[in-house]
Amino acid sequence: MNATLQNTLNAPRYRNDGTLVIQGGRPIHGTIKVRGAKNSVPKNMVAALLTEEITEIRSVADVRDVAIMAELVAAIGGQVTRNALDGSLTMDPRHIAPMSPDTAAHFSDISRIPILLCGPLLHRFGEAFIPNLGGCVIGARPIDFHLAALKQFGATLEERADGIYLTATHLRGARINLDFPSVGATEQVILTAVLAEGETELSNAAVEPEIMDLIGQLQKMGAQITVETDRVIRINGVKKLRGCVHVALPDRLEVASWACAAAATDGEIFVEGARHGDLFAFLNAYMRAGGDFEVTETGIWFRRSQQGLHPVCLETGVHPGFMTDWQQPFATMLTQAAGVSIIHETVYEGRFGYVHALNKMGANIALRTDCLGSRCRFGRLNHEHSAIISGPTPMQGSHIAIPDLRAGFSYVIAGLIANGTSHISNIGLIQRGYEFFNEKLTSLNVDFEITGRNNK
Repeated sequence: MNATLQNTLNAPRYRNDGTLVIQGGRPIHGTIKVRGAKNSVPKNMVAALLTEEITEIRSVADVRDVAIMAELVAAIGGQVTRNALDGSLTMDPRHIAPMSPDTAAHFSDISRIPILLCGPLLHRFGEAFIPNLGGCVIGARPIDFHLAALKQFGATLEERADGIYLTATHLRGARINLDFPSVGATEQVILTAVLAEGETELSNAAVEPEIMDLIGQLQKMGAQITVETDRVIRINGVKKLRGCVHVALPDRLEVASWACAAAATDGEIFVEGARHGDLFAFLNAYMRAGGDFEVTETGIWFRRSQQGLHPVCLETGVHPGFMTDWQQPFATMLTQAAGVSIIHETVYEGRFGYVHALNKMGANIALRTDCLGSRCRFGRLNHEHSAIISGPTPMQGSHIAIPDLRAGFSYVIAGLIANGTSHISNIGLIQRGYEFFNEKLTSLNVDFEITGRNNK
């Protein structure tokens, strides 16, 4: 293993262990700032590998996924320089080399990003490798969409015990239809199509803001991409891309998380950098549930309305629907609403794994296998993908362990609501997507401490 990579991922701020000890039961107040999205910046970095020129990405959050991607680029010979003062990244991909299976395998338990390097590496070297992939355990996230698309572009696949080997002498545009508008598969197609010969037509594509941000960056680099109605994206391949300067998309997932914390604790938070246009679906649900907000030129204020929190019925979906990554903090907020709320999860079948811990703390959440909303693809598969939340319920401090990133923040909200002391272990997982998490808790006057190795 690359020694720098091993040292970075084992550094205290990037370890999953450590325990957050919160004294809850009081409102939180203050200001925090969000920067580039955890689900967007690593893809911006992948796009930078499509050129042999230097790319600068600005307003980048200091989170674990960005560090992992930077180390991956370094492991294949690229150079990533970070300006700690302004959060900008400068990427020099001129000397990258093919990714060895051993290098890719080191990322299999911590990230799914290596799969998106297939397009750039196939274009530059004619070979790529997909290891057995990791990431948060929230349900099946098959790579079938990715593999089928790469085959249509002309790649040859060979499956082995350690992963899938891909080769290609020439990639050509293709007509591709996704069975489900997967964000990852859409990114794969776009990143491969921009340098493929001819036109690519992608139907049933994901159109999330993160996708539009990636398209915007690639257009600056010289790509020809058109977004049409009904989820159709057309890409005319070009022979060469150039470097660019790109400002990262603010993290709308983090914004929503802090908004839920404000309403759940009956506090008030100003989120600097939050953009109203990225949050339409969330803000509609937030207002229906009794949240209140005020948009300014520099960010958004979030608080509970004077009428208090109300029960709502909602279901997750692909953009422009309610994001699956919003539902965990939102569900925790709804434990304090007066009445019965329903959340129907239609994106990932395993997204309610956090509920047991909330019930342990005093929540009243029942899970169902049937669709409590529109009929979805999980309806007859015996997955507990609908939640009935009865509230308000008092919460009591407890000892709980974080299973994944978004569930982790829901536990933090529960700890903030709860009377007494909560011990939330595996707190390092929070750093995958929440920049300067400890500092933000301090700025919100939260009574907390971090014990264990993750004490920065």
